[in-house]
Amino acid sequence: MNKHFLRELHKLNQKLLTMGTLVEDRLKQVLQALKTLDNASAADIIKSDDKVDEMEVTLEEECLKIMALYQPVATDLRFLVRVTRIGSDLERIGDEIVNISHRITHMATHEKPVFYYDYSEMGEKTLRMASCSLEALINMDVKLATKVLKLDDEVDALQKQAYDAVKKAFVQHAHNAGYLLNMFLVSRHLERIGDLSTNVCEDVIYMSLGKSVQHKKYSELEE
Repeated sequence: MNKHFLRELHKLNQKLLTMGTLVEDRLKQVLQALKTLDNASAADIIKSDDKVDEMEVTLEEECLKIMALYQPVATDLRFLVRVTRIGSDLERIGDEIVNISHRITHMATHEKPVFYYDYSEMGEKTLRMASCSLEALINMDVKLATKVLKLDDEVDALQKQAYDAVKKAFVQHAHNAGYLLNMFLVSRHLERIGDLSTNVCEDVIYMSLGKSVQHKKYSELEE
């Protein structure tokens, strides 16, 4: 195989992993800001969103350039197509992190919030999904990717709990509807990050095994 082609694939993979690490760090930062409704930290995340967007554009351009120059087939072509998908999912995770940051900035304007929902458990599981999806990507670890897929149900259940709690708060504090809506929407953004991490893991499984699991039961992978 062309050594220049292999070198380009390696460089592409490194860029993807760098992007993933940056997104993971941003997620950790926003979860910390959420605990104290840290407006300054949230504002910093919003201001730096362009960096993730630029990395996603560069990644896609590199994939297209490699396809045009080397006309890869089979496994290599599959890898390049999936890299563009994963880059897009990572960029969308970055967008959800920015959305959480906007919620924090809105909630931080309330001097004394009448209600606060503790997202520690949901945030921890979402971070674990994002971190493990990146680890699965680095090592092409199908077993770890499958574990992440199963975690998605737990995050969905926690999102439902958040909905129920905020709905009850609406009854008592209807005059703070804007604040409570922002508090609830945090759960939607975290749940979406879990979904996007699941997408990454599905692509890892596809690149490793050559089969799609998007419409299959994850238990089939363990057979």
